[in-house]
Amino acid sequence: MEISVNRELYDHVDNVKIRFKTAPGLTEEVVRQISAQKNEPEWMLKHRLHCFEVYQKLKVPKWGPDLSKLDMDKITYYIEPDAIHAKSWEQVDPEVKRTFDKLGIPEAEQRALAGVGAQFDSDVVYHNIKKELSEKGVIFEDCDVALKEYPELFKKYFMKCVPATLHKYAALHGAVWSGGTFLYVPKGVEIKQPLQAYFRMNSKSMGQFEHTLIIIEEGAKVHYIEGCSAPKYNTNSIHAGCVEVFAKKDSRVRYSSVENWSINTYNLNTKRAMVEEGAHMEWVGGNLGSGVTMLYPCSMLVGKNSSANHISIAFAAKGQNQDTGAKVFHIAPNTSSKVVSKSISVGGITSYRGIVQIGKGAENSKSSVKCDALIRGIESKSNSFPHIDVNAKEADVGHEASVGRINEDMLFYIMSRGIGEEQAMQIIVGGFIEPVIRELPLEYAVEMNKLIQMGMEGSVG
Repeated sequence: MEISVNRELYDHVDNVKIRFKTAPGLTEEVVRQISAQKNEPEWMLKHRLHCFEVYQKLKVPKWGPDLSKLDMDKITYYIEPDAIHAKSWEQVDPEVKRTFDKLGIPEAEQRALAGVGAQFDSDVVYHNIKKELSEKGVIFEDCDVALKEYPELFKKYFMKCVPATLHKYAALHGAVWSGGTFLYVPKGVEIKQPLQAYFRMNSKSMGQFEHTLIIIEEGAKVHYIEGCSAPKYNTNSIHAGCVEVFAKKDSRVRYSSVENWSINTYNLNTKRAMVEEGAHMEWVGGNLGSGVTMLYPCSMLVGKNSSANHISIAFAAKGQNQDTGAKVFHIAPNTSSKVVSKSISVGGITSYRGIVQIGKGAENSKSSVKCDALIRGIESKSNSFPHIDVNAKEADVGHEASVGRINEDMLFYIMSRGIGEEQAMQIIVGGFIEPVIRELPLEYAVEMNKLIQMGMEGSVG
């Protein structure tokens, strides 16, 4: 029996007018068109063209999921909706606003958020932050605006954490990026409520390439949340966003995301943080929905006594390949990291792929990795590809991995209390993922639980 997540909320397609879009396929002319349409400074056009050259030279990765069915010549790389950049929801195009109303974004902003950004296809259509934070010097804008309004700060950090040469899709991103989030928190400022951005890919056969650039100065604290979704089509789309985080001395940064793309989407996202002395970086993520995901958030522990936590969950139903994990590079001494990865396969493929490297001079560093996988059905697959490289004389490194089917005895015990088999399975799965779910913001935890429960529906028999 085919198993799939009930995606009624996410699979709606909105009839939004398009102001401008490039022809399918990627050429130098397309790159120039994107830059010209945005009226960018000359240095950004040169950067885009350099990234395009790098993209053409680099090879498609052969070590992960099969990407051969992703035809890049059929992708439209820039689609600009006919909507203004608004600071209030009343100004947002009604059709676009209807999408975000369905997703609950304006309601969440009023109830529990310090600021919100919303992107539709290639452009940000709404961005706002509470006045008291602006008065403290916090900058929360979309990257297209930040490029022009804060040019020196933007240029100093843009793609310095994720260079174009990192891999083919980082180079692609650098050539065609659009929209995203720019967040700057001054020294010592603590933002007590989360900031959120939501990225919606509405059009058929398109690529979305938002850029998230986060700079947190010394002693500052922030929690930033991203949500993503797309409707289901019968043609492939690509998401190749980029997240760069600069966590300065003694800062605290938590980045939470739930990426709920559709099965026709290739999610080839890149996320990386530079973590300085005494700073702490947390990555909390959920991945489901996309047909193929390759996502490995990375922490570069460049300052002594810095630390990072990576907590993630991946869910794969039939036809889905979730290849996820974490990368941690211990570069300075007395650094620490903890990786907790949970995955569930119900007819699909889940893989943990991770790197922990403790470099020369990173003495007294500690790292703990724990990967747990749960599978259901004979078609389900789970893999683990850990890589540990220790070059320091003194280090403490541990790795645990487990793969198991849903325990039949436990299932029988729960069913003996008058609970049906499908609900009993959901209870077991809920307990399995609880360590990750409790780290997500409330709305996303509820959403993640519901989506996984729906994904389990029909798995009995």
